[in-house]
Amino acid sequence: MPNDLSSVDAMNAGQVSRGPMQDRAMPQNHFEVGILVARRRLRGPWATHAWLPVAALPAAPPVANWTMLSETEEETVFYAGAYEVLLHPAETSHYRDNLVSGRPSLWVALRKLGEDAYEIATVTADPYEGEAMAEGIGEIVETVPMPTECQGILLAFFEAFHVERKFEKRKRDRADPEALARGGQGKGRGE
Repeated sequence: MPNDLSSVDAMNAGQVSRGPMQDRAMPQNHFEVGILVARRRLRGPWATHAWLPVAALPAAPPVANWTMLSETEEETVFYAGAYEVLLHPAETSHYRDNLVSGRPSLWVALRKLGEDAYEIATVTADPYEGEAMAEGIGEIVETVPMPTECQGILLAFFEAFHVERKFEKRKRDRADPEALARGGQGKGRGE
């Protein structure tokens, strides 16, 4: 099960040997998801409705973008389209944080094109990139649960590429009191 990261914990503890990449099949560095978006009715005086991503499908269904899937008095759900999520080896620790969070998620950003017209701007599995996207203006950013199939791909990518890096605190150079006494003559003063 992708939520069971015992192999990740064992790897971090040094219990799993990692052979050369040639001995293993290369994991996928991407996966495709289908995004569902809802148009929800609001009861306020300033807006009549709001658009927001509500779900991710593990694959793109064979339907056209912006096909209506369901409609109630309060909400209309559309299949917005497919998006390919790219995975980067430098972000594996971020993916681990997402997988062990208890609720692995994808961050989906919608960009407004016009009145009631939106496009999928981006989808990411990196929680820190998702948080940064939410700080922007003009895009609707929401988390949606990550499909189990995508969790498996993300875990395989993590296991293949993650390298635990030891944190090393930098030490500052000690101040030279003699340089201060000389009036700051030395490096950086046009010499």
